[in-house]
Amino acid sequence: MTEIFMPGYGELSLHYAVMDFNGTLAKDGQLLDGIGRLLTMAAEHIELHIVTADTFGGVESGIKGLPVELAILSQSGQAEAKRQYVRNLGGKRTVAIGNGRNDRLMVKEAALGIAVVETEGAAVETLLAADVVCRTSSGALELLLNPKRLVATLRS
Repeated sequence: MTEIFMPGYGELSLHYAVMDFNGTLAKDGQLLDGIGRLLTMAAEHIELHIVTADTFGGVESGIKGLPVELAILSQSGQAEAKRQYVRNLGGKRTVAIGNGRNDRLMVKEAALGIAVVETEGAAVETLLAADVVCRTSSGALELLLNPKRLVATLRS
């Protein structure tokens, strides 16, 4: 669990991180460099979940050996399925990280929504739903490992 107090914003008690795979943690189905190490480090503080339709078919091999729960979703109705996944865990205890239009509802549902802009870019709707926007998924995961960075960004 990660607890963070941000003056003027509030307190977060994060138990879960729900993340998209393709476009967020991976490019063309291949885990981005350094992400495995960051996921392993983050898993010491928060329970990690990957939700994906596995467009490229490589998620299981890409995350093999990593401390994450995997949910492969149907190609249809993904935005709602991702939101429901966050709700089932408890949105007020969850951080959601994504980039695609199908991530917008889970990012909005979560206590902390982080949009990332990797090489695929990011959907404007997801950017607008997010509390924080990061240039990379590494940057997003590093926020969880260094909560004072979130304080610096979100306090008022």
